[in-house]
Amino acid sequence: MKISLLITFALVLTLTSCEKLLFEPEIENNNQAIFEEIWNEVDQKYSFFEFKGIDWDSVYSVYDRRVNNQLGTIEFFDLMAEMLFVLEDGHVNISAGFDRSRNWEWFLNDPPNANQNIIERNYLGRDYRQIGPFRMQVFEIAADQNVVYLQYTSFASVISDSIIDFIVRSFKDNTIGMIIDIRDNGGGRVNGSRTLASRFCVEPITVSQRVYKAGPGRNDFSDPHDFVLEPGGENQYTNPVVVLTNRRVYSAANDFVLNMQALPQVTVIGDRTGGGGGLPISSELPNGWVYRFSSTQSLRYRDGFNVEAGIDPDIKVDLLPEDEAQGVDTIIETAFVFLRNVGQ
Repeated sequence: MKISLLITFALVLTLTSCEKLLFEPEIENNNQAIFEEIWNEVDQKYSFFEFKGIDWDSVYSVYDRRVNNQLGTIEFFDLMAEMLFVLEDGHVNISAGFDRSRNWEWFLNDPPNANQNIIERNYLGRDYRQIGPFRMQVFEIAADQNVVYLQYTSFASVISDSIIDFIVRSFKDNTIGMIIDIRDNGGGRVNGSRTLASRFCVEPITVSQRVYKAGPGRNDFSDPHDFVLEPGGENQYTNPVVVLTNRRVYSAANDFVLNMQALPQVTVIGDRTGGGGGLPISSELPNGWVYRFSSTQSLRYRDGFNVEAGIDPDIKVDLLPEDEAQGVDTIIETAFVFLRNVGQ
């Protein structure tokens, strides 16, 4: 009996040792090891090195010289944030309990092209309706010509099928057009963007393709996966639709523009979107920090255009300072004129 127990115990120890050999060794919790982990993970899984012309090897050379285990926590965090800033990507972050790094250069150097105070005071007014995540108002832009205006500021807010069906059902027969204002919408759920777009689609249409990092090489991508937008819900809105954009339209909101711009009755008015066409993945480091970065690319189906840096509008309009001084939103007014002309 004792011999049997000893053999069993020895087997357990042997299997435990073998198990440790089968798995990757744990990363040491020190600055140099964490730097190596971040750099290598990004090196093998980040998707936009070639698209953005980034020499990631030279980045290693620069920061390897600056990393040492004597750096304090905040100093080391700031150094890693500075390194990741090189990727010029709003989907790249490193998060700790005391800070979250970010790169917002995709909109900071461009005009805002939205003034929420003007929208609230002079367009939505006191009597707008709040329907789920949407703020809604109806405007009469000409005699017997009404348009419905929807403002939607975040795809992080859940869009239920019943809410979209209610909106489409309520306005598809008594308005000449719809304005969907997604300016300053920084994204959220990609599924939400596609659910909303499906209510304007009357037949299946291939909108985009996505490629995924499929190997450690910087150009190791999967074959393209087609995304087909299909009609959703009980009703579709087939009258003219205008989508309003600015540079702060990002990620899932950028995906919404990609989907909507493929539909024949949709016109995009405003500024180029901020982009953000790569889906991010995330991982936790031994010190508890979490980092994420883009690991896919999205391409417009009709021409292979990479939407990472943004999508141009069909009609480029900026918010004019003289209009803004008078409480007028140039971009909304342009949408009114466009829909009035289409409705004639």
